[in-house]
This record gives sequence, C-alpha cells and structure tokens, in this order.
Amino acid sequence: MTGPTPAAAELLQRAAGVIAAKHRGDLGGAEELLAAFGTEQAKTLGFYLLADLSLGLLRAQSGQSMDNLVRELSLLVASTATAAPPET
Repeated sequence: MTGPTPAAAELLQRAAGVIAAKHRGDLGGAEELLAAFGTEQAKTLGFYLLADLSLGLLRAQSGQSMDNLVRELSLLVASTATAAPPET
C-alpha cells in the first residue's frame, strides 16, 4: 500500500490532533479540529487512516499479524463495553 495523498495525510493529522487535544484536556481544541473536517466523509477517512496507521505501527512493533491484533482489539472492546457502567 502506498502512503496517503497530501489531502488524506492532512485528514489523518487532524484526527491525530483531535486525539492529542482530548488527552491533554483541551476539549475546545478537539471540538474545533472536529469541526474543521467539513464533512462526515472527511472525518471518517481521517480516523480510518489514523486507525490503519496506528495498527500498522503496533503490528510492526509486536510482530503479530494484523488479524491477531484486530482480534485482540475486538475482545478488549467487547470486554470493556460489557464492564462499563451505563452513561447517564
């Protein structure tokens, strides 16, 4: 697979910025970055590319197959979803 186009790379960087802003407690900045996507399609593409890149980096570091990583992630999400208290 080739790298993302410059426009797609910008979407990926914006998605990473949303995550970074949220984790440093800058919720206003995260909201601004989310609004800057313009369309739901752009937002979806940005976060898809970020997830794909992140999983690729994890695969390279762990030596696991992508199938195993996705399986582990799915199990983690399922266990977290059943253990989490309902939101009010």
